[in-house]
Amino acid sequence: MNAIKVTDLYKKFKIYHDKASSLKEKVLFRARNKHEDKWVLKGINLEIKEGETVGLIGENGSGKSTLLKLMSRIMYPTRGSVEMNGRVSSMIELGAGFHPDLSGLENIYTNASIFGLTKKEIDKRIDEIVDFSGLYDVIDNPVRVYSSGMYARLAFAVAVNVDAGILLVDEILSVGDANFQAKCFNKMREIKANGTTIVIVSHGLGQVEQLCERSIWLNEGVIYADGTPRDVHPKYLDFMASIRNNENILEAQHKEKKGAENFANNKTNEDIEKNPDDELALKGEKRFGNGYVRFTSVKMADKDGNEKRMFKTGEKVQILLDYEVRKPIKEATFGFGIFRSDGMHCYGSNTGIDKLPKYELIKDGKLTINIGKMPLLPGDYILDVAIVDGEKMLHVDFFTDAMRFSVYSDIEDIGIARIYHEWEIDIN
Repeated sequence: MNAIKVTDLYKKFKIYHDKASSLKEKVLFRARNKHEDKWVLKGINLEIKEGETVGLIGENGSGKSTLLKLMSRIMYPTRGSVEMNGRVSSMIELGAGFHPDLSGLENIYTNASIFGLTKKEIDKRIDEIVDFSGLYDVIDNPVRVYSSGMYARLAFAVAVNVDAGILLVDEILSVGDANFQAKCFNKMREIKANGTTIVIVSHGLGQVEQLCERSIWLNEGVIYADGTPRDVHPKYLDFMASIRNNENILEAQHKEKKGAENFANNKTNEDIEKNPDDELALKGEKRFGNGYVRFTSVKMADKDGNEKRMFKTGEKVQILLDYEVRKPIKEATFGFGIFRSDGMHCYGSNTGIDKLPKYELIKDGKLTINIGKMPLLPGDYILDVAIVDGEKMLHVDFFTDAMRFSVYSDIEDIGIARIYHEWEIDIN
């Protein structure tokens, strides 16, 4: 059953160049009333099932937050419809509806009632809300004396404790200090496990990958891609990299016009059209990047170097990579990711995360990633590998689905990965 259904959704805003603020100004300065129509959403159609967790991604101005506000009925569509089946809790503007002169406790009752809870329902969970916020000492103080972090913590505590069937979240998983952020993230996991439908707007792709099984990429008011995060995010990252590259080209052209004689890598439109680097670029469903360096071999092997694709949980594994340099880069970062066959992101890391230096790649080479104990439980898995130019923040060779492998085990534990552990039991 659908929790959310969006049909042929359009949203238009009027953008005034210099809007008159009074009747006198409207009469005397009619030109100030001129405006243009900006269509923020253009024919959005999507269905979200009950219990599904979906991430909305896209650059600023793509329509993500507008779509979320239409779902929460903070605003209404110009054309089309949004159907919501279930109680909705939204974390779009945390603390909207809080009164500065009321105490934290009084604002809990006010805000929770906005979400549709009765006084009896709020009474039952008031302790849980206060405990989650951690604001015991100031809960009776007016919220105008709260810091911005305390304000956000109280608002988050209310929003996640109303037992909503649908939870809408807009870029708020970074509220408070590091400990509270972890607490928020764990709470989101708990809400998800309870079967709540969740829609998250975030620029943090890692957050989306950890929480969501589906990712929707919005661009200029339309859906560009809809699928698993591992399918959608590489395309989005490549798109953003191309934008940065175009910005660099425009900057170079601008400096050229100003006579910057020593500007490095200065390019004109004619140069770009004839750019031989275009022939190096990697383009395809599974592989993309500028191609300056490319993987020529991707293998997996056991501890003795024997190439294989079937591993036992707990055994040593090597990922063996060969690459060729077609054009040198100065600050390379290597990375890898492992996904389960259903698209679940199991693990990802890179040489930057592991505090290794960035590498200057001048000639062909090899690298090995050693996994001391294969932690994954039985199943089929996908390996991605990548090279990124850290100097220009561009993908060099992003090789998705570089190879597939399987894991087996003779132990019947459950989950995704084995947590290596020991038991100490003292029975009197």
